[in-house]
Amino acid sequence: MSANPDAWTDAASLDELADDDVTGLEVAGRDIAIYKVEGGVFATDNTCTHGQARLCDGFLEGHEIECPLHQGKFDVRDGRATCAPVTEALRCYPVRVEGGRVLLNLAG
Repeated sequence: MSANPDAWTDAASLDELADDDVTGLEVAGRDIAIYKVEGGVFATDNTCTHGQARLCDGFLEGHEIECPLHQGKFDVRDGRATCAPVTEALRCYPVRVEGGRVLLNLAG
């Protein structure tokens, strides 16, 4: 059975997310990092592609999350690696906000 690309999963209340910060959540059995930055909400896998550290323990500055283990950075908007030693992009998930709830498309 294939995943439904139109399936959205409720992840969190928008009010529970701090502005200009990252929150680690388990959503449908996945470790997800949700970022609330400059009025936007973004979601990626919560594990660094280089050192297996949890990104929610890292430092968020603007649209970049810094891994707490080796200080590699990713752009949370598209997952691309922006600073060595990371070279592999993060998986990103489409996000929408409805009725104050943050919804993720985990198939996207």
